[in-house]
Amino acid sequence: MAETFNVLALAGDYVGPEVVGAGLEVLVHAAKTNGLAVAVEEGLIGGASWDVHGTFCTDETLEKARHADAVLVGAVGGPKWDHIKIDGPITETDGLTRLRVELDIYNALRPVRSWKPLLGRTPYRPEVVDGADIMVIRENCGGIYYGEPRGQETLADGQQRAFEISEYTTSEVERIARAAFEEARRRRNQVTSIDKSNVMESGKLWRETVSRIGADEYPDVGLQHLLADYALYALVDRPRDFDVVLADNLFGDLVSDMVGTLAGSLGMLPSATLPRDARPGEKIKPGVFEPSHGTAPDIAGQGIANPIGTILSVAMMFEYAFARQHIARSIESAVEQTLEEGILTPDLGGAARTAEVTARILHHLV
Repeated sequence: MAETFNVLALAGDYVGPEVVGAGLEVLVHAAKTNGLAVAVEEGLIGGASWDVHGTFCTDETLEKARHADAVLVGAVGGPKWDHIKIDGPITETDGLTRLRVELDIYNALRPVRSWKPLLGRTPYRPEVVDGADIMVIRENCGGIYYGEPRGQETLADGQQRAFEISEYTTSEVERIARAAFEEARRRRNQVTSIDKSNVMESGKLWRETVSRIGADEYPDVGLQHLLADYALYALVDRPRDFDVVLADNLFGDLVSDMVGTLAGSLGMLPSATLPRDARPGEKIKPGVFEPSHGTAPDIAGQGIANPIGTILSVAMMFEYAFARQHIARSIESAVEQTLEEGILTPDLGGAARTAEVTARILHHLV
């Protein structure tokens, strides 16, 4: 009897259902082709959940995610819900954030690579970007996004004051540092850690802790520290020099989008967010797999959203949640063959529709 994996699909908002639908097609096809069984349950998150339940992530959805083998999520939010104000922590105002915090999925892997068929679609000269292959490791459960106290208040002179704190503990930095060093050992053995230790106390703790973990536990892995502002410049100037880039929640968020230029579009970027360091051959649950792009309200419903970021997130699901690395590689190969054929959505300069790109990837998927 085929092994069965339980997947919770939370399509999200605007283009979310379009790209998640494409991802599910690839998921089911790849599983069937390789003798696996996948049971998919669909649910709501983000604005879609708010419209039905009055909350961006229900307790029931959280529990289903907690017990699933993997969660596939589309982008959430958008202008329809931007006006909603909720008193309370950020986990009440963003459904995806609630999943991340309550599942404690702190290890966000955001890979980006240059694709030879798309070298002419990036802002770089081909010789600068060709061969670039970076894994951004973003700490995803701490830092300024979740720091308390936070809020807004009216001062005596009538001005508004807004505030939040940036906070990390030693153990939070230690575990994400280990995740980055372990990843580097499987790649090219180099970690670049970025921070603002020159002006931020949390940055000082970050640098001190990463240095200690590197020296004590991973002396075989190269480590360099860069201040975040210079790191952004260096990543643009010489992207091929970087292997694993380790960053806190804020800087990791910024960097992982910026390096999307290497791939030609944010629509090309997948991610996996895990509750531990990634180890090939071991099934990790619960993990959340999602494209790194937003909900793109301007193109929603037109059938032209790029599904590749979601499809590559499904590849990461096979690798990390199901421990089927060979299936992940076959999906990546099918994507590359489709790009080589010039079947590109408008964000990549083409005229193909979401369904057409998905169909060609399925055609190449064996």
